[in-house]
Amino acid sequence: MIGRLNHVAIVVPDLAAAAALYRDAFGARVSEPQPLPEHGVTVVFVELPNSKIELLEPLGADSPVRSYLDRNPSGGMHHLCYEVEDLLAAHDRLRVEGARVLGDGEPKIGAHGKLVLFLHPKDFCGTLIELEQV
Repeated sequence: MIGRLNHVAIVVPDLAAAAALYRDAFGARVSEPQPLPEHGVTVVFVELPNSKIELLEPLGADSPVRSYLDRNPSGGMHHLCYEVEDLLAAHDRLRVEGARVLGDGEPKIGAHGKLVLFLHPKDFCGTLIELEQV
């Protein structure tokens, strides 16, 4: 079921500064900022040869990552995103296994324009997991 690692997401307090750091210090290719109001974040992607780093900044007062920054003012690793061939089948299988799907339990369109869903970190060794349909 699980496919390749799509990205590692890092919450940052200043998206422009974090993007510049990856671009200037590592010489990385960094995407333009993309606001995702339905997820409450603005993101940029740092392109790697084998994956991506997603830098997340809260968008609005009700952003789900705002509380993360309140607890971790410098930011930090937020979630891992794995690709799956069939998100609905993965959703059904994981629920049978007892995994909790966050939100209303239904997949939503993510930053890559593909269906995604998030799994509760308490069910996956303390790590928030995002699954993305490939």
